[in-house]
Amino acid sequence: MVGFPFPLGLISSITGYASLSEEFHWLASASIGIILCNIVYRLTRLISLLSFEGYHKLRKAQRVEWNNRGFSTVHAIAVAFSSFYLLLLSDTFHEDHRDELIISRRSTLSDTTLGISIGYFLADLGMIFWHFPALGGLEYVLHHALSMFSIFLSLVSGKGQIYILMVLFSESTTPFVNLRWYLDVAGKKNSNLYVINGVALFLGWLVKTIFPLGFYSLLLVPPVLAVMNLVWFWKIVKGLIKTVSKATHSQ
Repeated sequence: MVGFPFPLGLISSITGYASLSEEFHWLASASIGIILCNIVYRLTRLISLLSFEGYHKLRKAQRVEWNNRGFSTVHAIAVAFSSFYLLLLSDTFHEDHRDELIISRRSTLSDTTLGISIGYFLADLGMIFWHFPALGGLEYVLHHALSMFSIFLSLVSGKGQIYILMVLFSESTTPFVNLRWYLDVAGKKNSNLYVINGVALFLGWLVKTIFPLGFYSLLLVPPVLAVMNLVWFWKIVKGLIKTVSKATHSQ
């Protein structure tokens, strides 16, 4: 395939050459991810103003985080569904579909998913720096930096996408985390929905914590993310116990 070195030099040092179509696809996917985050951020603010009467009473920092968690939720749902389809329903990583090693397989959809995720992490990281530390401290910066590095490396090399998609599928717990925060800010910590969401969040993180450990050891970056997930999982367990105890006491 005729190609040319990527101007930044990093991609060409990894892959040798990047074709024009591949380079455009990667950049377009990341750009779409950034644009979609901006659109969802604004839509979240507009919908919240029209449908949630307590939105205008929130502090400025809370409104920013409220809107930020909007595009965080949309990204999580989108990549979780895409990863689920690629891993279980499509033929991309089916054992008998190709002679190519599974670790070397990729598709247009998998490249697009990874590219959009890079765009999301760039957009979210930009907001974290802009509002630092309101949207998260250094642990979030480390998490996003490691995530972008591993996704970027897999995207441009075409290797290990199956493992990255497994990690992205674990984003399916993010909507529950965000809903927990929304309910807390809205003063609904004593509601049944808060308790149910807490249980669902616990179960989701339990599965997320157990099953990825097998392939986390295969790469350098995911083990670090796994440790961070374990820490956050422990915080969620403590929060669940506290929530259930309060609900039981009130009854």
